[in-house]
Amino acid sequence: MLLFVGLGNPTPNSENNRHNIGFKLIDALNKKFGLSKQKPKFKGLLTTGNVVNKKVYAIKPLTFMNNSGICVRELIEYFKINAEDVIVFHDDLDIEFGKVKAKFGGTSAGHNGIESIDKFIGKDYSRVRIGIGRPKSKTDVSDHVLKDFDEDEMVELKKITDNIIDSISILINKKLDLFSSTVNNK
Repeated sequence: MLLFVGLGNPTPNSENNRHNIGFKLIDALNKKFGLSKQKPKFKGLLTTGNVVNKKVYAIKPLTFMNNSGICVRELIEYFKINAEDVIVFHDDLDIEFGKVKAKFGGTSAGHNGIESIDKFIGKDYSRVRIGIGRPKSKTDVSDHVLKDFDEDEMVELKKITDNIIDSISILINKKLDLFSSTVNNK
């Protein structure tokens, strides 16, 4: 059993923000694999089903980015899911837009959603870091992550999302380096 977590903020005006890339991934996963209808549970929107013959839960926390760990902890405690079987999708400023890096554990690098999850379940889980790049100007970082993707970026984001979904079996098998290189070389 696996838990996919997509990080984001649950307001309508946040839908296309860079910070909501995790929500977009969960939506694409739900659509591709025909997971159950999203239901509000565990302070998030929960779906379930099978992905590549593996039972999965997928959730978009409704606790806002900075409190994502509350939702994740409730869900893993209820279903008795090990932290090692949690995979979190989130934006990353330190990775060039369009690039993806998967890793197990590590530091939050200042990402408030990851800091929250670390606080509630520890650091022994996998993360799929989706690059949004740093702002080119001296724009405040919080303004950058809360800004919508532009039209060209939305087209590229669809390709990135498709590549991640097409390579999901590698991720499920926890071959994180192979997953990253496969997604980035499609």
